[in-house]
Amino acid sequence: MSNSILPSVLIGKLLPTDYVGFTFFVGCMAMMAASAFFFLSLNQFDKKWRTSVLVSGLITFIAAVHYFYMRDYWASFQESPTFFRYVDWILTVPLMCLEFYLILKVAGAKQNLLWKMIFYSVVMLVTGYFGEAVFTESAAIWGLISGLAYFAIVYEIWLGSAAKLAKTAGGNVLAAHKILCWFVLVGWAIYPLGYMMGTTGWYNSFIPSGNIDVAYNIADAINKIGFGLVIYSLAIKSQKD
Repeated sequence: MSNSILPSVLIGKLLPTDYVGFTFFVGCMAMMAASAFFFLSLNQFDKKWRTSVLVSGLITFIAAVHYFYMRDYWASFQESPTFFRYVDWILTVPLMCLEFYLILKVAGAKQNLLWKMIFYSVVMLVTGYFGEAVFTESAAIWGLISGLAYFAIVYEIWLGSAAKLAKTAGGNVLAAHKILCWFVLVGWAIYPLGYMMGTTGWYNSFIPSGNIDVAYNIADAINKIGFGLVIYSLAIKSQKD
């Protein structure tokens, strides 16, 4: 295979009017820029907060790599890159749950909180993938299980032990925890909506089918970068105290 042919085979071409593909490209660049920002800022923090900021950088870096592949997949096939998206989520969402544990350690958070939230997130994502890509004829059932796991996370951080620990910590930790809670409640809500738009079930009577990749891409960038910026801001404020 000649060198002149190889690039066109490996790299899908984005058309100027391909706005969906454009959001994949912008998402990749935004995630990579955020990763560089978080990684390069590590030295200004002590060990207590360095891990949290490092995890923020890992979340956006992992997403940037997957968005590079998702952008190319979309450009090549004009299909939603469901597999790559779920691989990204199965790595980054548990890390976002880890952020809750890390900031709540100052209030005595135990590892059982971490494992509980990671378990909920894995159930949410695995069952979501089953319904969207494997057992599509029973998508509504798998979506219900995924939704229950999502609401278990919401309950844990808003009303459960994570919320109680945040109140115990108070101050900057409580403020950051509340912002992260809103990210999960509002920012993550786009994902079950996208699931229902991309699958077949009883909900199609009031939620139309359609491509949700643009909304997914925007939500991913806001949620993942926003999570990291909240952690970064908390670390800055805590070091000044």
